[in-house]
Amino acid sequence: MPEETGLVATLPRRGWRPSRRLVWIGAALLLAGAAVGGLAVYEAQTSRLQARFLSRYAAGLAHQTAPGASAQMRFPTHGPFDQRLGYTAIPDVVSRLAPRGFVVTEQARQSPELQAYLDRGLYAPFTEKIRTGLTVLDCHREPVYSFRYPYRTFERFEQVPPLVTQALMFIENRDLLDPDRPQMNPAVDWVRFTRAVLGQLASRIDADMDSPGGSTLATQIEKYRHSPDGFTQDAREKLRQMASASVRAYRQGADTLPVRRQILLDYLNSVPLSAAPRHGEVHGLGDGLWVWFGTDFERARTLLTPAQGLAADPAERAQVLRQVVALMVAHRRPSWYLAEGRGELDRTTDAYLRLLAAEGLIDDGWRDAALRQRLVFRDMTRQPPKLPASPGKGTTAARSRLAGWLGTSLYNLDRLDARLDTTINAPLQDAVSGYLGRLGDPEFARSQGLIGERLLQPGTLGAVRYSFTLLERTPEGNQVRVQTDTTNQPLDINEGSKLELGSTAKLRVLAIYLELVAELHARLAPQEPRTLGSIAFDRQDTLTRWAVQHLTNSPDRSLDAMLEAALERRFSADPGERFFTGGGLHSFSNFSADDNTRSPTVREAMQASINLPFVRVMREVVRHTMYQVPGSTARLLEDDQDPRRSAYLARFADREGQTFLRRFWRKTDQRNPAELRALLLDGLRPTPERLAAVFRYLEPEAPAEALGTFLHERLGEKAPDAARVARLHERFAPGALDLPDRGYVAGVHPLELWLVAYRLQHPGASLAQALEASADERQAVYGWLFRTRVKSAQDTRIYTLLEVEAFLDIHSRWARLGYPFGHLVPSLATALGSSGDRPAALAELMGIIVNDGVRLPTRHITGLHLAADTPWETSLGRTATQGERVMAPEVARALRKALSEVVERGTARRLSGSFRTEGGEDLSPGGKTGTGDNRVVVRGRATLALNRTATFVFHLGPRYFGSLTAYVVGPDAAKYRFTSGLPVQILTSMGPGLMPYLDGTEGRACPVTPRP
Repeated sequence: MPEETGLVATLPRRGWRPSRRLVWIGAALLLAGAAVGGLAVYEAQTSRLQARFLSRYAAGLAHQTAPGASAQMRFPTHGPFDQRLGYTAIPDVVSRLAPRGFVVTEQARQSPELQAYLDRGLYAPFTEKIRTGLTVLDCHREPVYSFRYPYRTFERFEQVPPLVTQALMFIENRDLLDPDRPQMNPAVDWVRFTRAVLGQLASRIDADMDSPGGSTLATQIEKYRHSPDGFTQDAREKLRQMASASVRAYRQGADTLPVRRQILLDYLNSVPLSAAPRHGEVHGLGDGLWVWFGTDFERARTLLTPAQGLAADPAERAQVLRQVVALMVAHRRPSWYLAEGRGELDRTTDAYLRLLAAEGLIDDGWRDAALRQRLVFRDMTRQPPKLPASPGKGTTAARSRLAGWLGTSLYNLDRLDARLDTTINAPLQDAVSGYLGRLGDPEFARSQGLIGERLLQPGTLGAVRYSFTLLERTPEGNQVRVQTDTTNQPLDINEGSKLELGSTAKLRVLAIYLELVAELHARLAPQEPRTLGSIAFDRQDTLTRWAVQHLTNSPDRSLDAMLEAALERRFSADPGERFFTGGGLHSFSNFSADDNTRSPTVREAMQASINLPFVRVMREVVRHTMYQVPGSTARLLEDDQDPRRSAYLARFADREGQTFLRRFWRKTDQRNPAELRALLLDGLRPTPERLAAVFRYLEPEAPAEALGTFLHERLGEKAPDAARVARLHERFAPGALDLPDRGYVAGVHPLELWLVAYRLQHPGASLAQALEASADERQAVYGWLFRTRVKSAQDTRIYTLLEVEAFLDIHSRWARLGYPFGHLVPSLATALGSSGDRPAALAELMGIIVNDGVRLPTRHITGLHLAADTPWETSLGRTATQGERVMAPEVARALRKALSEVVERGTARRLSGSFRTEGGEDLSPGGKTGTGDNRVVVRGRATLALNRTATFVFHLGPRYFGSLTAYVVGPDAAKYRFTSGLPVQILTSMGPGLMPYLDGTEGRACPVTPRP
């Protein structure tokens, strides 16, 4: 009992009570928790703290432009909109354009705060462009081409029909425009976000449980613009979207209601809605309605606006409502809903129409009418959503050139946020294009003096096409002022064609002829006249013989005098001679039979464009090229008893073979297999034998059927029948001919044939490997030439090969003067245009002549401005240009004089007259005419007509030059008899209209920056 009594005594007499201190702590915690919870609820409702902090933070995320390149830049690396607008590609653009002479002239400078923000992986806050694209400016800095995408947009929030606004908010973001929450953060809907987080947790427990989305319109915009591939890949990316959208929302201050309206407007205008065939990407409600349903955007806006649409057909209003709701649904899975999932889209649209009516956003009648409708999609085959596009040829040329430099397509180029500065004089381009477009009108053509013999006939005007190029020589290079044609096709005839332009080739021949005279003068003139007689030259090298005689006998040994004397040399115009060239005997004729008995000077032949003298000048050039090197192969082969032959054979085969193989390597470098084949085949005169010899070498295992298909592709209706194909297949089998014989039959240099086959079989091989692999072939190609068993036959083959080699040297000279193609036809017919040319390339040659022999770069583009008013703004401009001397100034002066005489006394004399501007500048013209009548020749007779061309390449005074071409393509070309007098007359008639734009005093000419 005592122990029990003691225990009882130790127990408290009342229940246990916490101390006063613990009570106060607990109360404080409860109050703090309540305060934090209340503050969180308050902040979630008002966003006041976010508004205060984020608006201040966003103010420091600044950028500004400054001259020169920025030392530190953070560019976006992903995001569909950043890629489409070109922001991610700016570093690559700068590096690609640097070799073209472009440098960064201005670039954005990002604040340290902005750079730190971007380093965290967040998306830059700035006023993003919803509707933008490429703008092209002319030389006056006036827009001449403006591509804007998306095509159809709401320009202002007030233009959006209230029903569209309410429906979008109901489906996606119901409290977005709550006016009672002026500082609300539009990036986070805390209720939806919490529900989405809980849903994600639940889905991890039960994979079949659907988890609702927590995105607002603001975060959706961040996602489809800037997230990788436009998707939310993980929770980290979702947080990045929310943070970026929050900072962007407070960039303009704490009050976000204007920003929220802009968010809704931007979403409607830019939401991705998949891609459509023959159209491409679709963005925004306006484009979505037109592309997918063929619904006019403005009509839809009217029908959905209460005051304007009530009088419309109820069924039409119901269909448009259904389409709008369907697109709002479709954006969640556009590639599914707008393709295979159209049935499900109809059903989901029905559900939302009922919900909209239940919320009172539409009345029951409108709902029921919309429910009775079904979505009717555009027939993409019968009515493809193609947009009419008619950019001028000048801007197309500039855009195509830039797209090629950047390695992209015109489709992608047009969607860049960029401005392109060009050299085109748009008013002059429009005036010329309008003039040429009217030439199909008989009355207008007659008023311009274009109807008549050797001109046009009223009944056939429509098929004639015209191209015109005009350039201006400036301190910044040759700037293209006009580039147009009347084809209404994307292909630009001036730069993208290969036409036989007839006698304009005589200008190239004359230029090379005078160049060789200048080179002979440089080599021979320093010697005393009495020593010139001891100079050895081959009897076939008549040009060197003449040069020696001139410098021996002429009292004036200057280059100018020698060039004048070269122009006064006489060459027969007799067409009776047959010329061995191109591997066979050929005859040539003059345009006028009256010239057949003449022996005109080179100057007179140029003025009257007489063919045979230029064929003979070309022969002289070819032979001089063959024999110009001391100890040359051509000279050695004339003497079959020469003791050097045996010792020379090995050295010659190896040295010459390597020389030509290196040249062919450069010619074939950086080309894919299709381009390699085309390069070889396009240089052939196409006959079944030649084509079969090449095909069987390149494709030794191919069956006869493949050879037949190939011959049909190259020859069309002229292809041989199956029996002859089989014979050709056997005749040119891989072992039937050695390489030299096969090259002879094909009409190509054997080493070029070998190299193309080698590169097709070994696409990764280097030049060193090709040289090593070709040792036996080089010996075979050249070694057979020294066997004397049948010397006359060998001589024929020797000459053919030497002619091919000579034309390689001539081609390199032509290419230095702007010739655009990779090879010349190794035939004297090249003097009359058989190798083809381009109007723009002829104009470039004229520019060299006008500029005293200095080749200036041709400029279409002067600058490129990317990402204006963004943190990545970059401007590029041209660096100072240095011309390349490619012709002696004395040669250029002699050519200018000869071209002026063509106008004064020759085939272009109808242009002769005063071309003087109001400011007194003399624009007296000079030029060269050419007519091409190109036909298929079978057994020596012309049959199928291919095209007829007439060209005039000209200069107007010391600054302007260009080309004008008239042409007809196809079998109907045989009906036309116009000559080069046609483009001359057109230029004459255009003269009064051109003059105001070429006169710097009238303000219509392009401004030219003087060289400092």
